[in-house]
Amino acid sequence: MGSVKKDNRLTSWQSFSCVAFSGIFSKSATSPLEVVKIKSQVGTFHCKKGFGQTFLLIYQNEGLKGFWKGNLTSCLRLFPYTAVHLSTYRKIVHLHVDQVGVISQARAIMAGGLAGVAAALLTYPLEVAETRLIAQNCREPSYVGVMRTLAKIQSSEGLLALYRGFSLTVLGAFPFSLGCYLVYTNVDRVWLEPPFRLSPLQNFINGCLAAAVAQTLSYPFETVKRKMQAQSSRLPHYGGVDVHFNGVTDCFVQVVKNKGVLSLWGGLAANTIKIVPYFGLLFACFELCKQLCLYRNGYIVSPLSYTPAPGVDQSLGPAELQEVNRYLRNRSFRADIGNRW
Repeated sequence: MGSVKKDNRLTSWQSFSCVAFSGIFSKSATSPLEVVKIKSQVGTFHCKKGFGQTFLLIYQNEGLKGFWKGNLTSCLRLFPYTAVHLSTYRKIVHLHVDQVGVISQARAIMAGGLAGVAAALLTYPLEVAETRLIAQNCREPSYVGVMRTLAKIQSSEGLLALYRGFSLTVLGAFPFSLGCYLVYTNVDRVWLEPPFRLSPLQNFINGCLAAAVAQTLSYPFETVKRKMQAQSSRLPHYGGVDVHFNGVTDCFVQVVKNKGVLSLWGGLAANTIKIVPYFGLLFACFELCKQLCLYRNGYIVSPLSYTPAPGVDQSLGPAELQEVNRYLRNRSFRADIGNRW
C-alpha cells in the first residue's frame, strides 16, 4: 500500500516551481547523455562505433554545443508537462484513495502512467521538435529555434507530423508501469523494511532501480518512436534515420530485419548511465528549492536545514500561518501601545 503525501506547507505554485526548476537543472546537466541516447535511437552516423566513439564524433563534427542541442526545447516542455502531469495524477488518485488517504501501489502506478500519457499528448509536438533538433547537424541545420522548427514541420509535413509516433507513447506506458510495479512491490523483501520506514538514500536507490527496469522494458517503443519523429522525406538523408519504413509496424520490422533485435535497445548504455546523476541532481535540487520555500514561508530556521522554526505549527498551511503571524503581530502591537499609555 502507498499513501499520497503532499507537503501542505508549500503553495501549489511553489510545489510546481520546485518540480519544474529541479527538472530543468537535472536535464541541462545530463543533456550530453540524452543527445547520445537519441542519436543512437535515431541511428545517425555518429553512433556506428559504440558509446564512447559517439561522444568523440559529436564533438568533432558539432563542437561542445552539439551536446546541448534541443535542451531548450526539452526544458520548455517541462513546464506544461509538469503542470498537466501533477494535476491529472492528483485527480486520478483522488478517485481511488480510501477514507484515510491510502492508495494501493498498483493504482498509484496506474495513475502515474495515465497522467504521463495525458501530459505527453499536450506536449508531444515539443518532443518531436527536440528530436529533429538533436538528430540534425547543428553546423548545417535544417531547423533553428523551437517555434520555427514547429512552424516548419507543420507547414511542410502537415499538423499530424507533430504527433507522428504518439501511439508508441501509449503502448510504452504499459511495460513502463509494469517495470515500476515489479520493483516497488518487491523492495520490501530487499530492505526488510516497510516503505514508510525507508531512508532517503533507500528511496533514491529504489527510484533509480525502478527507472532502470521500467525504461529498459519500454525502450523498444521509445526507439521506434524517435525514428518516426526524426524521419522525413524532406530532410537530408531522411532525417538521419538508419532504416526507411512506412508506419509503426513496418518500422519494427525494418529495424529487426536490417539491424537486429538488439538495435531496439540502441543507446541504452547512455540512458542507464544517465539515471543516477539525473535523479540525484533532480532530488538534490528539489530539496534545496523546497527548503528555500519553507524558509520563506517561515517553517524552518534556515534554508540549509529542515530544523523547524520554534513555536510554529507545522500542520498549518502557508495562508493560515501568515494569518496567525499577522494576528500575533497585531496583538503584540496593541499590547505595546497599551503599555505605553
